Amino acid sequence: MGTAKFAVFVDLENCGAKVETLTNILEKVKIRGDILLGKVYGYTDRFSDLKEILLSNTFTVVPSLRYGVAQKNNADIMLVIDALTTAYSNPLIDSFCIVSGDSDYVPLVGTLKGMGKFVLGISRSEAASSIFINACNEFQFLETVGVTPRRPTRSKGRKAPLEDDTGDEEALCKLIEGILAEAEEDEMYASELKGVLLRLRPQFNEKNYGSATFGKLLSKLSAKYGTFRMRNDSYNVMVSLTPDSSVGSHGDSQPLTRESWRAAFAAQLQRYKDDGFERINPSILKADITSVYPDFSEKAIGFKRFSDVLKQMEKDGMLRLELDSQKNMLVKML
Repeated sequence: MGTAKFAVFVDLENCGAKVETLTNILEKVKIRGDILLGKVYGYTDRFSDLKEILLSNTFTVVPSLRYGVAQKNNADIMLVIDALTTAYSNPLIDSFCIVSGDSDYVPLVGTLKGMGKFVLGISRSEAASSIFINACNEFQFLETVGVTPRRPTRSKGRKAPLEDDTGDEEALCKLIEGILAEAEEDEMYASELKGVLLRLRPQFNEKNYGSATFGKLLSKLSAKYGTFRMRNDSYNVMVSLTPDSSVGSHGDSQPLTRESWRAAFAAQLQRYKDDGFERINPSILKADITSVYPDFSEKAIGFKRFSDVLKQMEKDGMLRLELDSQKNMLVKML
């Protein structure tokens, strides 16, 4: 199977410029292919925490030099020029990832698509223009780009998704589940799966998990956790998620009740806040709650609609409801 060759252009102001957020963006792209070129725009000293991840992924930094009120437009223009220059001068690159939701990039997306390029857009839900979303070949909200399962609670010592988890079988199994869930087909060749793992974790080696071959490691994880399965197809090994399994099913959660739902929602809102998000689309909140509590329903906790849940949380001082310029509802963390 062919591997996409990506150029990635990141508006740091749009993505929030946190290490974990940028790591999740790179995960999303690396599952789809190799990153041949990367640039970030708007870099200043306050983003110094990103140095390691930028250097290790060979990204070029375009600094932000403040002069007048048009600086944001200057950065946007530079991103467009660089993307078009890359499209015309580098025939190896067939895919582009633009981390911004600004509708000003729609003409760029149209030009890239007209050249036969695949365009993946990623943006915060509060800043994503519906025009930009619809223009892209594929679009992902930044709040949902992590490969590993997103939980409403997080430990203070939680590792970033690409940190070295050598020997941690459960962490590896969850990562494999995430890769399989993101795959375009229901099955992946084991060799293709290993290639994706190596893009995500160049230090990966099956011997660190006590297995002589990758196939034996997959067999061990499949038997131990049961969340994915293997089958032989002639001389190839195919890997797929098991039927009715969900990514991150380790440690199933209890259903939400009228007594427990506030704590679950509060923990989820805190996670967004910890990740640097000030506002999110309500659909993101509901999707994340449902991913952890599959049986969630508004009626089970005493409400008719999800909007009623949001209004009750606003009344309880857990959040504030706002409208954007297009009159779409946004949830503001307090």
